[in-house]
Amino acid sequence: MSWWDNGDDDDEPEFDESDVHVRPNRKGNRPRTKTRPDHDDALTGRVLGVDRGRYAVMLDENTPEERQVTAARASELRKHAVVTGDRVDIVGDTSGAEGSLSRIVRIRPRATLLRRSADDTDAVERVIVANADQMLIVVSAANPEPRIRLVDRYLVAAYDAGIAPILCVTKTDLADPADFLANFAALQLPIFTSRDADIPIDTIADALVGHDTVFVGHSGVGKSTLVNALVPGSDRAVGVVNTVTGRGRHTSSSTVSLRLYTDAGRGWVIDTPGVRSFGLGHIDTDNILKAFTDLAAVAEHCPRGCTHLQNSPDCAIIEAVEAGELGETGRVRLDSLQRLLETFAVHPRRE
Repeated sequence: MSWWDNGDDDDEPEFDESDVHVRPNRKGNRPRTKTRPDHDDALTGRVLGVDRGRYAVMLDENTPEERQVTAARASELRKHAVVTGDRVDIVGDTSGAEGSLSRIVRIRPRATLLRRSADDTDAVERVIVANADQMLIVVSAANPEPRIRLVDRYLVAAYDAGIAPILCVTKTDLADPADFLANFAALQLPIFTSRDADIPIDTIADALVGHDTVFVGHSGVGKSTLVNALVPGSDRAVGVVNTVTGRGRHTSSSTVSLRLYTDAGRGWVIDTPGVRSFGLGHIDTDNILKAFTDLAAVAEHCPRGCTHLQNSPDCAIIEAVEAGELGETGRVRLDSLQRLLETFAVHPRRE
């Protein structure tokens, strides 16, 4: 029996709202709520580029109402990066009129995500682009010299992200790229070659129709020149190569999506800043072998847990290379694979 209960129902106390003590809000404003609006009226668009916290977003793509609007990121997304290529939901003023500003309230699920880190030991990743389904790797035959290891890293990143790679060699009027291309002959990559006075624009453009293609490459290889030729009026900055160091100077400073128009259809060219290194600290090491499809087929005959590194017992890849079964470039391909695997053996990915 409760202390106030004497068995007589008539003596039970009565309570009303005046008996409830409510602590006052010191700030004098309305209490916060975790309930967020559904934004059922939001429109979905494509992020074309980012500039100082403002996002260029295309709405009603491929319709008569197609337009570009400027949007800011909603506060609830402050911990979520919005990048070029993202599909986002926006609300507010979506007219696209000068001075208007809408708000990004949701990021749609991403089909792919291309990332890189500062170096192989850095677990902090930098997102380059979302939802690309192709990667055009641009290298020059000379000035600057092509770097096999850098191309290998691009391939690893592409396969890890589920993006189909394409290779384009520029400046073939300066040097014959045959020896360089021999290193990738077994990968069955689509390959384009280009001379300064003879860029196969139509052929390359046809391969980009219907795709979101991200362009990557070392500074000074002619990537921006190729973008300007494919997308007239894009006016991407074109740099020069230092005659002393042989290195290109960074020109494009941001990632931007550009609409490609051809007689065969439309596509998207995503230009990125040139880089001199491409860290893979974020990569799942199990996916590295996928970049070397010729070696991956042989690796199926390796014993369980094989590392494919030097002195790995009974490694089918090493045995095939030593037997000459993978041709003259087999040893070079194996060396590229082992260099990457050794990097992660010393500096494993941080969880």
